[in-house]
Amino acid sequence: MSQPSPQQAFAHLFEPLDVGARRLRHRLNFGAHTANMSVDGLPGEQHLHYYLERARGGAAMIVVEPVPVHPKAVLTRGNFRAASDDIIPHFRPITAACQAEGALMIQQLYHVGAHGDWDNSFEPNWSPSGRPSMHDGDGSHAMSVAEIAETVEAFAAAAHRAQRCGFDGIEIMAGYNALLEQFWSSFCNRRDDRYGGSFDNRMRFAGEVYAAIRKRCGEDFVLGIGVAVDPSVPEVQSIEDLQAVARWLDERTLVDYISVGTGGYFDFTQLMPTVFYADKLGPPHAEAIRSVGLQHAVVQAESHIRTPENADYAIASGQADMVSIVRGQIADPQLANKARAGRAEDIRPCLSCNQQCWGRRSRDYWISCLINPSAGREGDWGSEPHAPAATPKNLLVVGGGPAGLECARVAASRGHRVTLAEAGERLGGQFRLAGLQPRREQILDYLDWQERQLQQLGVELRLNSYLDADEVRAAGADAVVVATGSLPAETGYQRGLPVIEALPGVARGNVCSAEDVMSRNARPGRRVLLLDDLGNWKAGGTAWHLAEQGHAVSIVTHKAVIGAEITRTAADIPLRMRLKSLGAAFFTESALREWRGDAALIVDLLDGSERELPFDTLVLATANQPFDELLRALADSGIEAQGIGDCVAPRQAAAAIFEGRRLGLAL
Repeated sequence: MSQPSPQQAFAHLFEPLDVGARRLRHRLNFGAHTANMSVDGLPGEQHLHYYLERARGGAAMIVVEPVPVHPKAVLTRGNFRAASDDIIPHFRPITAACQAEGALMIQQLYHVGAHGDWDNSFEPNWSPSGRPSMHDGDGSHAMSVAEIAETVEAFAAAAHRAQRCGFDGIEIMAGYNALLEQFWSSFCNRRDDRYGGSFDNRMRFAGEVYAAIRKRCGEDFVLGIGVAVDPSVPEVQSIEDLQAVARWLDERTLVDYISVGTGGYFDFTQLMPTVFYADKLGPPHAEAIRSVGLQHAVVQAESHIRTPENADYAIASGQADMVSIVRGQIADPQLANKARAGRAEDIRPCLSCNQQCWGRRSRDYWISCLINPSAGREGDWGSEPHAPAATPKNLLVVGGGPAGLECARVAASRGHRVTLAEAGERLGGQFRLAGLQPRREQILDYLDWQERQLQQLGVELRLNSYLDADEVRAAGADAVVVATGSLPAETGYQRGLPVIEALPGVARGNVCSAEDVMSRNARPGRRVLLLDDLGNWKAGGTAWHLAEQGHAVSIVTHKAVIGAEITRTAADIPLRMRLKSLGAAFFTESALREWRGDAALIVDLLDGSERELPFDTLVLATANQPFDELLRALADSGIEAQGIGDCVAPRQAAAAIFEGRRLGLAL
């Protein structure tokens, strides 16, 4: 590697790199992930604008989400059509537009073998040895030699199809225990023919796949492979096993790059790491692969490389040749350009929350982003910086929570003269309280980013400014936005007992809200019962905070598991593990029949049995009510105002930020 100029920001990261026969403009890539935006199995305008935004943002290489290579490989509803030339004319505008911006375009191909989804493929899963699926309760079909040959041809045909789509290369998803890994893993591969037994035999399938692709597509076509390390199941594939795989592939010059991630079907929580995992989770594993002395393939690190600082370190320290940042470039498509220009402080920081990326994808929606709701809406909402407003206005935003902050920022960026009045002494509202929960400091980073952006845009910030309707009228603004949030209901209402309006005994004392706990306005006793009516971070994070402070915490919820609403983000299992390690007790599929001031009557919703247990404090993590006093007063006074966020209807931060941006663009 040549020595970069010391004046250049993140100099190691922004050095060019040769990958196969192609040259990357630098080493920061946008890796593969399922955007789930296809319509009838075809990419369209939504895909075009989504990927083009990241190409314009400076990504050196974009790996477009996987195409299943065979009808047996279909995994999700949003997959592109398998083994069909119908996709070609639809992909060509995408590859051409992104290449015109300087991005190398790669298409990921996949076949997850035993772990497919019959409800989407309507076909049996194929695998080397008929091992069970880790995706659901299904088994799989052990492939015959003829079916192996059919699958090799399917990979080659899919790669050639990608070439005809205009892609510069392909990457096969072998990691996460997909089909190629199932063949080379001695745990998954129990065959006794030429595709099983010895290491060379187990590698035979991967070798045939890549040789067939190279013959079909030529030497200039980039061939990559995505692998992953799952330390929780070294019996399936240890890092030493993967080093041997990498060496075998490299000795035969079968691949031009190896991308190294984490997790898989055996431990999905590490695949898209949440706040429970440290930054730079993937680079040490990439370093282990790179350490075997590869002569041809370059190594990419992925997995929780959140920032350009992380990425530059991975390159400078020799852990990897290039890096992939996916969620960070969903959160801020301009991440690469901003980093290269020395503007890292202007990068909108990913929260590692998975709430609108994997969280939406897991519900079979197209992906977006909690803090960047333009993700997936690029064609409708355009790029930042947004077009100036036709008529700049004097805008008053009342409330500095996530909705008010985003509306003020976007409106100011379009040329409106904005005043933001916040009743508290800090910006952020209840989102700031969430950031005070353990391991959730990234929320505070985001709020700091918002404040910096407002200051750069010249927004007048008025803290400790509670405004009533008369004061709003006296301000004389051309437009008024109310974003005053919500307040705890304090009734103890439970969905598990839906016809009871208020928890019996809630007025007896020793009761506080989760907000009271996180704002330190309450001092709970040692034995705490937390009533979780929501199943999200409000309850789970508060319980974690209390347990770390030495309280004996019990959680009661009508849901089947603690953290049910964050299951879709892959954060629920680590949360439960952490709470259990801190001694927390769980009462699931249960409700509170009565609070007695120093004890609680807990009812099992499955059999109706009851038990009374002693507690010092009851903490309510229940639905809030809108704090819409100002909004209603303005309406009564004939002052036109628009409400956004929780003051309209209490929801989570994603809804507040979405409404803030939508209104900021519309004003």
